[in-house]
Amino acid sequence: MFNWQNGIKRFFITMHRYCVDGRKKLIEETTSTTIGHGTWYDMMAQKIIEREKQLGRDMSLLRTEMGLGASGFPHIGSLGDAARSNAVSAALKNLGYNSELIAYCDDQDGLRKVPAGLTNVGLAKYVGYPVSNIPDPFSCHESYGKHMSSLLLDALDKCGIQYKYYSANEVYKKGLLLKEIRNILSNAQKVGQIVKEEVGQETYTEVLPYFAICEKCGHLYTTKVYNFDNKTDKILYKCDGLEIKSKMITGCGHKGELDIKSGNGKLTWKSEFAARWRALDIRFEAYGKDIADSVRINDRISREVLTFEPPSHAKYEMFLDKGGKKISKSAGNVFTPQVWFNYGSPQSILLLMLKRFVGTRSIDVSDIPLYMNEFDVLEDVYFDKKQLLNQKETMRLKGLYQYCWLMKPPEKPSIHVPYNLLAFLVKMAPIDCLNDYITEKLQTYGYLQKNQKIDDTNLIQRIEYAKNWSRDFEEIKETVVVLNPEAKQATFDLLKNLFTADDPDKIQNVIFNAAKNNGLKPSDFFKILYSILLGAPQGPRLGPYILAMGKQNVSKALERALNKQ
Repeated sequence: MFNWQNGIKRFFITMHRYCVDGRKKLIEETTSTTIGHGTWYDMMAQKIIEREKQLGRDMSLLRTEMGLGASGFPHIGSLGDAARSNAVSAALKNLGYNSELIAYCDDQDGLRKVPAGLTNVGLAKYVGYPVSNIPDPFSCHESYGKHMSSLLLDALDKCGIQYKYYSANEVYKKGLLLKEIRNILSNAQKVGQIVKEEVGQETYTEVLPYFAICEKCGHLYTTKVYNFDNKTDKILYKCDGLEIKSKMITGCGHKGELDIKSGNGKLTWKSEFAARWRALDIRFEAYGKDIADSVRINDRISREVLTFEPPSHAKYEMFLDKGGKKISKSAGNVFTPQVWFNYGSPQSILLLMLKRFVGTRSIDVSDIPLYMNEFDVLEDVYFDKKQLLNQKETMRLKGLYQYCWLMKPPEKPSIHVPYNLLAFLVKMAPIDCLNDYITEKLQTYGYLQKNQKIDDTNLIQRIEYAKNWSRDFEEIKETVVVLNPEAKQATFDLLKNLFTADDPDKIQNVIFNAAKNNGLKPSDFFKILYSILLGAPQGPRLGPYILAMGKQNVSKALERALNKQ
């Protein structure tokens, strides 16, 4: 049943508030003049430019960076990291500076646990191994790490995000971090003291911040490095074992020697960020609050050991599932970008990522229709089909629309048919003439002209999304519609009289009378009903649509809306 309300009022509230916490600080640090397109990303770009000028660094290329996990299925939060850094890079270009996004894949990391959902593919024996050294259980990539990282790269490509890719495995083997590794290992005592001061961990006052891949057993995290010879570039290590995720990975006891130029090892997270920032000359990287301690440590190592001022940062919070748990590739509640692309457009997922920077958000598949409809509203603002009183807010929303299109917006708006309506039509359509049925209904409802065919590319794609949704789900979820006392009573009256009307015109009259008898403008009451039934503030003529949808179904939807008051 397609009778939920997509929070259209909430759209404008959240659009007004998106990135408020971060934006307030930036506004205080800049002039009141609107910067670029007036979004948080433009203000962040201006802040980066001003900082880099003060530091006196080369301004010919301002690189932003995002981390690319390779230990499990990438979730939509991973795409958010890329989308936000890409938007900052685009904002830097808008302000006249050359910029590029670096996608750094952590495929030299070890597998810390078998991700939920992959317990039967033989990964357990590889826990503790570098993910690039683990065979691909799906037999389609050269390694497990390549398989997992390719999924996020595929999502970036589907969104049209441009990036320069670095594989940590290749970076170490090519020696791109060699200078930084030497510096960090030669100053290991200072690094260890920084870690101790920041988080109270004394581990790196006793061992060096580097993991060797044991030449005997192949494990990464089980080794402890206790000596570095800066004349030969060799380290000494012992494979002692390590407890990971409350599970002990037993070391083989091997004592070995490793040349860091071989690439058969890696810096710990508590020093690797700093090394790659300096080596790749990174000027901006956002990070999730779950790694805030690591970022703070790396900032100090970058500044105090590598003599490189760390990049500008912005901290964001994590996506949660509807149960309030962090979406995680190891926890089994992964919501991947590929799932989103079954039911929603790249622009709708970029809207999810970009409309707010700070604050925790819960998300699941049932939210996709909401964001598809919200993007329609954003497009209406961009093309001046919907007017806002606040001009700065209008400019921000238009800028947000352009960032969702990666600064290449279409020249004209697409045909907007509420997602809920399309899903309903797909479900009702005869299988053997689905397109003809949908075309006829869209002509009847006024979305297409009398003899117009479905030739709009975006509309064709949206019908495909609706087909996938109708195939996989029974209904689109409903959200609360806030009704004032007059609207609540009008809805009661409509329920009471709905079944007395047996044709479209009479249904229209029942709606008009319910509004007028309770002091409501009929147009306002129609918007409420459209929001409940379609998830959009407008739609087809309600009389015919209610008959097509079924008065019993409409009645239940209205009852649920009232019960949630």
